[in-house]
Amino acid sequence: MANVVKVEGFEAFQSRVAELTKTGGDVFVMFSGSKDSNGVSWCPDCVDAEPVVNGCLSTLASDTHYLYVGVGGRDFWKDQNCVFRTAKETQLKTVPTLIKWGTKQRLEEGQCADKNMVSMMFEE
Repeated sequence: MANVVKVEGFEAFQSRVAELTKTGGDVFVMFSGSKDSNGVSWCPDCVDAEPVVNGCLSTLASDTHYLYVGVGGRDFWKDQNCVFRTAKETQLKTVPTLIKWGTKQRLEEGQCADKNMVSMMFEE
């Protein structure tokens, strides 16, 4: 099972991904709409994807890291100047987005709710 870390916001993401990449092992980053006080994301695709991705985490090696990143509220995310969209290291177009950090591998939107696609990404 992977080491699971959850953060909110871009600065927390930058700091934590830098730490995790230094430890060795693969780093998978899941960008999702932030959750409300009831623990529910404003993003319906993120709500669909979360149990699928979480169900596949058990297949990851123990030296693997899974970083869950809340990208903020809906209005923040929908702004085309949102830092998650514009930053060179992320260049997100949609949430949810699952990235194998340091590679070009990424799953977007409905792909993140496809158990076979998530499993294949985790196996590579």
